[in-house]
Amino acid sequence: MTTKHRLITDSFKVVKKARKGGKREKRSPSPPPQKENESKSVREEELQQLQQFDLDWRFGPCTGISRLQRWERAKLHGLNPPEEIRELLLQTQNDPEYNQSLWREYPL
Repeated sequence: MTTKHRLITDSFKVVKKARKGGKREKRSPSPPPQKENESKSVREEELQQLQQFDLDWRFGPCTGISRLQRWERAKLHGLNPPEEIRELLLQTQNDPEYNQSLWREYPL
């Protein structure tokens, strides 16, 4: 016994809509959305650099001390931490988000 396979188009009529105005014009791609605040993106980049510094174990553990203390300890032991991290930390000494490590909120 053979079964005939039916297509969905057998039950429903295919209707093609006519295009209004003929051919469509190609649109130029929209520009990428602008950042609301340029300084916010700079801040995000700087915090990302500091997080990468926190995650780099070549400079020793970072729990329980500030980022600047960790940088100075790494320099003292000859581990050559990035100088731009030190400069960034010195510029933003009063901001705890910059000074404290990624794991500042976790208990020791």
